[in-house]
Amino acid sequence: MLLPIFASGQQKITPESIERKMQWFADAKLGIFIHWGIYAVNGVSESWSFHNEQISHEDYMKQVEGFKAKNYDPEAWAELIKESGARYSVITTKHHDGVALWKSGPVNVVKDTPAGRDLLTPFYDALRARDIKTGAYFSLIDWSHKNYPGFLKDSSRYKVADEPKRWEKFQKFNLGQIKEISAKFKPDLWWFDGDWEHSAEEWKSTEIRDIILSGKPNAIINGRLQGYGDYETPEQNFPVSRPAYPWWELCMTTNDNWGYRHTDTNWKTPYEIITIFVDAVSYGGNLLLDIGPKEDGTIPEEQVHILKELGAWNKKHGEAIFGTIPGLPQGHFYGPSTLSKDSTSLYLFLPGKTSGNVMLKGLKNKINKITVVGEGSSLDHKVVGKISWSPVPGLVYITVPEEVQDRYVTVLELELEDELSLYRGKGGLQ
Repeated sequence: MLLPIFASGQQKITPESIERKMQWFADAKLGIFIHWGIYAVNGVSESWSFHNEQISHEDYMKQVEGFKAKNYDPEAWAELIKESGARYSVITTKHHDGVALWKSGPVNVVKDTPAGRDLLTPFYDALRARDIKTGAYFSLIDWSHKNYPGFLKDSSRYKVADEPKRWEKFQKFNLGQIKEISAKFKPDLWWFDGDWEHSAEEWKSTEIRDIILSGKPNAIINGRLQGYGDYETPEQNFPVSRPAYPWWELCMTTNDNWGYRHTDTNWKTPYEIITIFVDAVSYGGNLLLDIGPKEDGTIPEEQVHILKELGAWNKKHGEAIFGTIPGLPQGHFYGPSTLSKDSTSLYLFLPGKTSGNVMLKGLKNKINKITVVGEGSSLDHKVVGKISWSPVPGLVYITVPEEVQDRYVTVLELELEDELSLYRGKGGLQ
């Protein structure tokens, strides 16, 4: 469940009540996730490596000594993100290890690492200079904090019920950091994580939401605040059927891990990323694609390649992606599709090199024109099986010559005479 019946001072929250502020998110389609922290020094799992006892907490925290960020170039980062076509970017302000990327809390990169500076401000400034929305990942969990109950997978410092005063001290600290981020960085989007360890009441989720919205009423909050968020966030796993909630975002890595791991070379290909992306958009969702910079601030060349290839494809086919709405229901076309907001242009996505033959079922509209998006060629079509006395439309066949096909995903625009109209019956006279 995403939204409670009542929140924020008993004000009712419904999809209708947040629809206006969610519009930019619905149009954005693509965001870039950035996991950057001390875990990149040794290339270990972010926070989980010590929590799951693959490495001692002491050895994990020693990585602060090697986090130099000497090649960090926030302008170059933002320019690469812009080139990818992304409309927003989310960076880890603090992961479960408690190490903040700005001057805050017991451990932060300003006072505890050779980096010696706030790493967030210049990045957010660079994003805003390019009209890219800013996002702040924030872990509600802080396994390194002395007043946080959880620590290792098989041991805790205390139970909230046994030491409520100690928990109150952590709550005050946690809310304080959220207030700092809200006041200092004013994120357009908040990406919470770790809510599973406590209830909404224990996290003070209503207060967190109020803090954020009082500072920035149109801020968007992800669905990991124990029911007090604005949209769903499936992780790594692609939904097979279209999610029912109006707004959702698939967060996914470019290899197998979120942060930089020198041992992880299982890179997804540009083709795989692009097909995943168009599937998400076809289902009415966004893709939040992750990169994990090295400790020095260098983005791995494989991730640079993926973002550049994705960006080139987006530049060519952007009209079929950005600002569109979900496409055809399953059963009408064997592939992803989107619609223009007025539903008079239907976009069909053809992953990989096709056989050249495309079939569409149940389209009642007259097709005025078919164009290969980004290439410009006009294509012919043929209607097969239409019977004069039946309301059932015929099948639309389109031949797509090999020479007009994109090497990753070809896109066709079908300009319709009127707003999309579909036949949803069972055939015959029905």
